[in-house]
Amino acid sequence: MWTGKQRGIRVTREELLCKNACGYYGNPVWQGFCSKCWREKANQGGAPKHDTRPSTDGTPPTFSKFEEKKNLEKGRRINTMRRLFWGTASPPKPQESSESHSQMLKAYQSLEPGDFTGFLKILRSPPSQRLQSRCTAFLNTVEAYHDLPVRKQSDLVQDFYQSFAGYFSSFPENQVTQIMEHVEKLIMTRLHKWVFCHDSCDDEQTDLSLQRRIRSLNWVTPQMLCVPFPDPETSVLGDPYLPAITAIIEMDAKRAPQDKLACVSKCSQQVFEALSTSNNEPANADDFLSALVYVVLKANPPRLHSNMQYVIRFGLPHSLMAGESGYYFTNLSCAVAFIEKLDGPKLNLSPDEFECYMLGQRTTSASTKRHQVSTDTQQQLTELQDRQERLDQGVDALNVQLHQWIQAVNTQLDDAAAQFGHVKEEINTQTELSSLASSAHDGSLRENEEEQPSVLLLTGQHEGPTYTDC
Repeated sequence: MWTGKQRGIRVTREELLCKNACGYYGNPVWQGFCSKCWREKANQGGAPKHDTRPSTDGTPPTFSKFEEKKNLEKGRRINTMRRLFWGTASPPKPQESSESHSQMLKAYQSLEPGDFTGFLKILRSPPSQRLQSRCTAFLNTVEAYHDLPVRKQSDLVQDFYQSFAGYFSSFPENQVTQIMEHVEKLIMTRLHKWVFCHDSCDDEQTDLSLQRRIRSLNWVTPQMLCVPFPDPETSVLGDPYLPAITAIIEMDAKRAPQDKLACVSKCSQQVFEALSTSNNEPANADDFLSALVYVVLKANPPRLHSNMQYVIRFGLPHSLMAGESGYYFTNLSCAVAFIEKLDGPKLNLSPDEFECYMLGQRTTSASTKRHQVSTDTQQQLTELQDRQERLDQGVDALNVQLHQWIQAVNTQLDDAAAQFGHVKEEINTQTELSSLASSAHDGSLRENEEEQPSVLLLTGQHEGPTYTDC
């Protein structure tokens, strides 16, 4: 699968297909087979399926012998999935009328693609009561027996998908696919907390091991993987693969397998867009897997193994075996397998160089550059801190000077107010004195006016005789 003559990762479309030449995509988890061929191979080569619930004699009863033992166990409360959904010896229930059945099918035919809310409304309508009851019974039973091994839970969910799709056998394939996607979202959103990262498997330990492996490879550069970049000097903030990294990290927050697959598809599409930007030409599949490995190494998605196993076990088979989502998910599985087996020759490094990188005894040019940038940034921060301290000291000194100036101004204002009071008193005193002086002057003038007529009178009395012509 991997070529050693050139750097980077190269995989053809034919290498992604099932080993059984069925035309569907294979997966490293299924040893290169598709999910259908893998299940058939497991059923042929493995032991008969057993019910893992404890029985009275200490041996779990098999589903194949259930019909034979059902009369003996009729009075006991033994509830199995096959008894609920795939037939018992109970009297047949009355068949629903053809009119009600046709009305139900007509409602589902008018369902718009991606309208999950509309699907729930149709499922809760009276014509779909039988389908709703079946979904409810299945959910309640799986929750009640959530301690079953995860492989048994996976088989039960996949069998439920097949039996439920049988109701719409007369529909076109694309309509059945849309309806089953709604069914998957309804079922697995409810069962997520019971079946995800189950205690019966080692998914949690594998997640920790994979995270440690990816963390130890944080020194791998795009140039080592032959991932095109628009500029070798691109900083972390200018990484064109950042949207793809964000999309793959979001996968852990989703609950339905198809929503997790949608995150994988979004991540892959962002990778193709980044490749087109970096190459200034349409992206090709040769560089896609290398770029996807780089994205996984930089993102280190939480619980990556558990999320992939959850999609494999409980997702719809057609989503993983064909189409865009199947192609992208198969490439993601190949990228994880490549990371787990990554060594020096795959990066065009000698074993000694690879070991030095893994032990941290040697750093890449990008790591050196990041260290230099970190050192320069630290120096700038130190200088800014010194400048800030000096600025704070200047502000404190200015506050002291301002306080002293305010006190001096207040003192001057008090002195000016006191001087103004004295001046005002002097002005009032002078005004009063002026008033008194003017009053005295007026009195003396009146006395002089009274004395003048008497003087005139006396003057007239002492005049001499007047002479006339006589």
